[in-house]
Amino acid sequence: MTLGPIEIVTIGFAEGRFDGSILPELERLVASGTVSIVDGVFVRKVAEDEVEILEIAEVTEDPNVAALGALVREIDGLLNDEDVEELMDSLPVGAAAAVLCFEHTWVVPLRDAIFAAGGELLDTIRVPGPVVQEVLDAISAEA
Repeated sequence: MTLGPIEIVTIGFAEGRFDGSILPELERLVASGTVSIVDGVFVRKVAEDEVEILEIAEVTEDPNVAALGALVREIDGLLNDEDVEELMDSLPVGAAAAVLCFEHTWVVPLRDAIFAAGGELLDTIRVPGPVVQEVLDAISAEA
């Protein structure tokens, strides 16, 4: 199976709970074929040096996390505990996060068309919105 570009997205919840309010938008993105969620874990920072990591599919007592788990098309091995622990360094004690691997499925037909035309998709680079805004603000300040 050939995947599209993968992006790891970490969504933090300072109060340590996922209330499910982002589920409709995630469901819309998956249903439209914009992204697939190919792996995911739910993390709680229990103490400064202790992080609890659970595969989203393992969280059955919370219906909101279970609904999120239903969106995950599991591909084992994309996320590992060491990567997740590194991401959690900035998470405050008592907080939680969902760490999701998004496959940008919207790119797949474009990648295939490029390949069929004898080309090759060499790279994709994600520039975070705040970085783009910072550059735009700097340009505006110089004008």
